[in-house]
Amino acid sequence: MAVDSTLSSAVGASVSENDAKALQFIEEMTKNVDSVQERILGEILSRNADTEYLKRFQLNGATDRDTFKSKVPVVTYEDLQPEIQRIANGDKSPILSSHPISEFLTSSGTSAGERKLMPTIHEELNRRQLLYSLLMPVMNLYVPGLDKGKGLYFLFIKAETKTPGGLLARPVLTSYYKSDHFKSRPYDPFNVYTSPNETILCPDSIQSMYAQMLCGLIMREEVLRVGAVFASGLLKAIRFLQVNWKQFAHDIETGTLNPKVTDPSVRECMSKILKPNPELAAFITKECSEENWECIITRIWPNTKYLDVIVTGAMAQYIPTLEYYSGGLPMACTMYASSECYFGLNLKPMCKPSEVSYTIMPNMAYFEFLPHDDSSAQDSSRDSPPRLVDLADLEVAKEYELIVTTYAGLCRYRVGDILRVTGFHNAAPQFRFIRRKNVLLSIDFDKTDESELQQAIENASVLLKEFNTSVVEYTSYADTKQIPGHYVIYWELFVKDAANAPTDEVLSQCCFQMEESLNVVYRQCRVADSIGPLEIRVVKNGTFEELMDYAISRGASINQYKVPRCVSFSPIMELLDSRVVSKHFSPALPHWTPERRR
Repeated sequence: MAVDSTLSSAVGASVSENDAKALQFIEEMTKNVDSVQERILGEILSRNADTEYLKRFQLNGATDRDTFKSKVPVVTYEDLQPEIQRIANGDKSPILSSHPISEFLTSSGTSAGERKLMPTIHEELNRRQLLYSLLMPVMNLYVPGLDKGKGLYFLFIKAETKTPGGLLARPVLTSYYKSDHFKSRPYDPFNVYTSPNETILCPDSIQSMYAQMLCGLIMREEVLRVGAVFASGLLKAIRFLQVNWKQFAHDIETGTLNPKVTDPSVRECMSKILKPNPELAAFITKECSEENWECIITRIWPNTKYLDVIVTGAMAQYIPTLEYYSGGLPMACTMYASSECYFGLNLKPMCKPSEVSYTIMPNMAYFEFLPHDDSSAQDSSRDSPPRLVDLADLEVAKEYELIVTTYAGLCRYRVGDILRVTGFHNAAPQFRFIRRKNVLLSIDFDKTDESELQQAIENASVLLKEFNTSVVEYTSYADTKQIPGHYVIYWELFVKDAANAPTDEVLSQCCFQMEESLNVVYRQCRVADSIGPLEIRVVKNGTFEELMDYAISRGASINQYKVPRCVSFSPIMELLDSRVVSKHFSPALPHWTPERRR
């Protein structure tokens, strides 16, 4: 099995004591994958043996894999929703976990249009912190001197709510940033941020972004890495600088903070950082007033060694734009995580985005894998459990759907991620993230599947009835050429009476109705300006027949051809855009509040 020689040789090399311990831990975990997994499953089943959920399957105290696999079914969120709802409503009995559920982590995935609620327990924070503690020791092997400067990271908290039973429901990163693990973290010269905690924890995202960017500009020469969680977040920060650079220059020149920043804790911490600096203000004015923003990141933060952002999966669409703004800086994807569980890390963080592979750490949860190309495995009925493969038994080049069993009580839960095995580090498989199962469109945190898009189009089509008009065919794509990106929907219409065709205003209202029909994560991203207004492009009649002819000319079967509900192939995009007769945009923001459940 292939082993990353950089990591293996570093264990005995002259690295710091803390780094050496972390690297040794990675080696031990990845050499003993199967035994660690067996131990983890035993621990989970032992501690949760008396939960209502596990007792239902009559394990009778068994903690071995064979009994577990034969008796406990593979499940989706919808299967667990009744139990999760009981916990949310205040039932404190041990339903899924023997340990009290401390809060719910809201997933960016949705069920029936609403965020999924993932139960978690307090000790999971320790497990997440452990994975975070491994990231810099690995990065230090590839990028020296990161203790000599700071990281400019744009980090934010999101809206949180309480369930009827009083438990907090919030995104996993909001939970982490608000925890003592983050707020009271010990000083680490390799993990110093330009942003004070007060700016990250500011609940107003605009004030938070303003203060964090201002700190980054003030400390520009100390910045060694620039990042955000996702590529879309970093591009939003660049766009924010484009819009607000004059105000930043004014604040820096005068040493006074923009009065629109009203958060008291932010104003107090900024008063210790912001001092008059006319020279820096003049520099920012010179760089930002230029029409050409190519390499703007390295122009303003000249010592930046890499960008720390996720550019895998749907975020890969932003790579060319990031390369333009950064002058081709390396993009490090350091870890793989979700609301359900933190999974693993990238042991070669400075590789090309197209080569990113994550090594799942076997101590994080118990992992199983559903072969994605095995049609017999796709039926996950309770009576006939699908054939799942253990972490240690995976095969290179094959694709699998990830299934997890966690300490917090998720058992054989389908995460929905499709992964491809690219190799091994010691005995641990390494994976490339391929995609989210069933996701059609994504710009930021949003994930819209085909059924949601279909329903949104049906709801919007109601507005066409009085004009005796209907949608004949449609397709879509996520347009990320501008910031923020937006959904584009191509419609071919059948208009019975050209004299009574739907007006531009009606078609714009169709855009708005579609947005109102999309899930809560999409609506939140729209309100937060992370996604632009939805656009409908009406194409000439016969366009979708031409699309089929093109597909058949490239070898598609006429008997099996289906209109693709999402497109990205350039020739198809060119064909569609060449047939557009009108364009329409949503005229208003869809409704969203943290409390809104539907």
